[in-house]
Amino acid sequence: MDQTQAPIYQALEEFRKMRVVPFDVPGHKRGRGNPELAKLLGETCVNMDVNSMKPLDNLCHPVSVIRQAEELAAEAFGAAHAFLMVGGTTSAVQSMVLSVVKRGEKIILPRNVHRSVMGALVLCGAIPVYVNPECDPRLGIPLGMKVSEVERAIRDNPDAKAVLVNNPTYYGICSDLRAIVALAHAHGMLCLADEAHGTHFYFHPDLPVSAMEAGADLASVSMHKSGGSLTQSSLLLTGPNVSPGHVRQIINLTQTTSASYLLLSSLDIARRNLALRGREEFGRVMELADYARKEINAIGGYYAFSKELCNGDSVYDFDVTKLSVNTLEVGLAGIEVYDLLRDEYDIQIEFGDLGNILAYLSIGDRPREVERLVSAMSEVRRRFGKSRAGLMDQEYIDPHVAVSPQDAFYAPSESLPLEETAGRVCSEFVMCYPPGIPILAPGETITPQILDYIRYAKDKGCSMTGPEDPDILHLNVLKGGA
Repeated sequence: MDQTQAPIYQALEEFRKMRVVPFDVPGHKRGRGNPELAKLLGETCVNMDVNSMKPLDNLCHPVSVIRQAEELAAEAFGAAHAFLMVGGTTSAVQSMVLSVVKRGEKIILPRNVHRSVMGALVLCGAIPVYVNPECDPRLGIPLGMKVSEVERAIRDNPDAKAVLVNNPTYYGICSDLRAIVALAHAHGMLCLADEAHGTHFYFHPDLPVSAMEAGADLASVSMHKSGGSLTQSSLLLTGPNVSPGHVRQIINLTQTTSASYLLLSSLDIARRNLALRGREEFGRVMELADYARKEINAIGGYYAFSKELCNGDSVYDFDVTKLSVNTLEVGLAGIEVYDLLRDEYDIQIEFGDLGNILAYLSIGDRPREVERLVSAMSEVRRRFGKSRAGLMDQEYIDPHVAVSPQDAFYAPSESLPLEETAGRVCSEFVMCYPPGIPILAPGETITPQILDYIRYAKDKGCSMTGPEDPDILHLNVLKGGA
């Protein structure tokens, strides 16, 4: 196929030239009804914010330009089929899970998944079988899934329908995806990949293996993160063992019927850009990240980690574009460095947690911004660094699952003060966002260690989300002491 084409974008350009009089939605009528919006976004943008119509196809049942864009995306990513998603990768992940499991069926997965996976389990009623990842003692972060642990979970749960893998984790850590895919297929299971942070894997041979190359059956790819499309746009990829018609039906259960053509065209243009220039661009990003790591490690105290973590199993590979940095030897929690970089130096990084920060590098970054980041981090150490005494360094806590996520979420519950919840079963989510990995998910027992983590994270300024009580002074737990 001709990857220089961008059929949705080209159809929009042709439509703009037609000067069609709009008696359809959206109601701003190409910006005339909302001049402030038109001024903010610009005439080109509001003119392209249009409704589905014959010349522009329909995302729910594409037959022309959207279908062509999906075929081009499938070829670019080496998939049997690609679906354009406008509800973020959350929507892609949930459609992926809902396509393969239903109420009462089992899915094998690591516990350090994004909240979207847990949300899918609440929606469909599937039963999670967790492969608890090892934790790196220095970094305090969860690692990948050991193949032996996946094999044990499969052996103990031969009726499971699928295995889900993070490829990579938020920190850049990859499991042995090829081996896990082979294990799943050998036991009649599908293999799913959450590739929210792995878009670039498809476009450079020196990066970790992509889900489609490894033979996975479905993959959720966050094009807006490292691929350059607009926020909230994503792809859902499928392999040859999955029915695209069934997946489309699942997607249409929850995805909007009023798809944004701004998002769709951004996916189309971003795919074209990556297909034509992705190898060159991500090669440059890798060089930039390697340079940044060397400079940050030379400051002292910080540890910008990379492929030296690889051990052939729980850290099978590492995404070198991820500028993940441990901050504890500087005497600061990651979230404290995150806040200082923003408040003191006007630098917005992706996230800070209890012991680490992540500066997200992609095709839009330039050396001078990296120099500014390195300089600011050196200043943070000089001005604010202290002893690491008293810092919590464990990011991951093994869960105690008492009830399925769906049963717990919909069961009768009561709200209790945080201090009175130890030993009770949580009925809601609690997480720091980003990265959006639940500290607690519905159906898990609240332990004193988890309560210490929540208090510490709040004290350090982590953005806590999920509970009904926005201040997290109370938690919803199952009634009756369960």
